Amino acid sequence: MEPPHDHIEEILDKLAASTRSPRGRYSASESWKLLERRISSPRKKRLLSFRLVGAVAASIVLCLASWLVYDYYRPVKMLTVSAGAAISVITLPDRTEVTLNRYSSLTYPDHFKGERREVQLIGEAYFEVAKDARHPFIVKADPIGVEVLGTHFNVEAYPGDAEIKTTLLEGSVAVSTPAMNSRIVLSPGESAVYDRAGKTLQEEKTEENDTAADWRDGHFHFDYLPLREIARELSNAFHVKIRITDEDIRNFRIRAHFTEGESLDEILGLLQSAGNFSYVKANDTILIRSKLN
Repeated sequence: MEPPHDHIEEILDKLAASTRSPRGRYSASESWKLLERRISSPRKKRLLSFRLVGAVAASIVLCLASWLVYDYYRPVKMLTVSAGAAISVITLPDRTEVTLNRYSSLTYPDHFKGERREVQLIGEAYFEVAKDARHPFIVKADPIGVEVLGTHFNVEAYPGDAEIKTTLLEGSVAVSTPAMNSRIVLSPGESAVYDRAGKTLQEEKTEENDTAADWRDGHFHFDYLPLREIARELSNAFHVKIRITDEDIRNFRIRAHFTEGESLDEILGLLQSAGNFSYVKANDTILIRSKLN
């Protein structure tokens, strides 16, 4: 317990009246200052500690605020993954899983920020989007955009194809062409097809939707597809030019399934007997022609 000031003053007065009273630094006045410093020291130390803690906390808050401002304005690093000759699976920063078909590429940020999660697709990909109602997921496949909150869908958008096709397997997506102000909302089992030449966006319902993403397992399902469509799919899958030289066989429909990872030569060899055509290799192009020629 700290002694009262009156008691201390009384002691110092007696010391001053004594013949043996200390002088200089040990005088009553100097001793009083020393006692006063010792009495008030703990309170001052506590005050100093509080000020130090406050200064440290303020520094931390300032550093955090500076980092948040920097992170908000700094450019996002963009990453591009290309599948090459093999099918590739990518997990995006938001845990969305993307399966890239052969010779396709996906560009996305190293982390998503802002109101939208946006990626750019060239080629074909199957998306299993992580649900986040506050941040819509956008796939840009120029010139269309596919917006989704959480769902499974397939986008086929090879640059050389006449059409861009979006097929919904689960959930709901909106396919739009901002330049033309067109928008189609799909339900499972529906497709949106954009015609590059005519610049039109149409909704389709086809029986092929169930197998639209079987390519992920290396399978090819041709359910009475026109030969021109089969040639297009094989051209994209094997990254080779395939040209049908005779118009009369372009729309010949063939049904065939390939599930064992056959080569292009094996597939064409089996198809030519069913499709009444033959094929030859000329430089870097495969020519398909009628057997009558």
